Amino acid sequence: MKLSNTFTTMRLVFAPIFFLLYNIPLWTHSELLCKISSFIMLPLLAIFELTDYFDGYFARKNGEVSDFGKLFDPFADVILNLTVFLCATQSVSPKISTYMPLVIFVFILYREFSMNFIRMIAVSKGVAIAARKGGKIKTVFYITSGFFALLIESLLRLNIDLPYLMQFKVVAVILFSICLLLSYISFIDYIKTFCKILK
Repeated sequence: MKLSNTFTTMRLVFAPIFFLLYNIPLWTHSELLCKISSFIMLPLLAIFELTDYFDGYFARKNGEVSDFGKLFDPFADVILNLTVFLCATQSVSPKISTYMPLVIFVFILYREFSMNFIRMIAVSKGVAIAARKGGKIKTVFYITSGFFALLIESLLRLNIDLPYLMQFKVVAVILFSICLLLSYISFIDYIKTFCKILK
């Protein structure tokens, strides 16, 4: 396997691990597991988000840029980001209950699956749609919002009292709302580009 694709595969492997790491303490109601997960989640997510940089870097450096990579990389991004977002729909704290309202998650889910469908159609026509600037900006907000929610959750799992907890929740909802807006703006841009390519 090419080195760049190895980094991409790491994100796919990490997604279910992160899902379990986040949720098992909630399912078991274990304070010990909550504390353990709070120390592990952020560093691990940071490491695996960095693989997105490394796969692109080594693809260009080693001449491994391919149509497969242009599909595989965004697919891995979607799986990891949606996993983080799904986790953000619930919290260990009953005061918070959620960082990302379920309705936002569902509409982002629709967007991401629709985008993957368009990429598959493009491939059937012999075209690989690479990431565009709007999509990259959207991804930055995805990552920022995920880390912000995860930071609050980690502090809560350590039983750290946050005096502005509800205000932090509002900020998280606003960030995820911006993610939703940017996701559809970039989606429209991709559709326009795709139509031009087909023509």
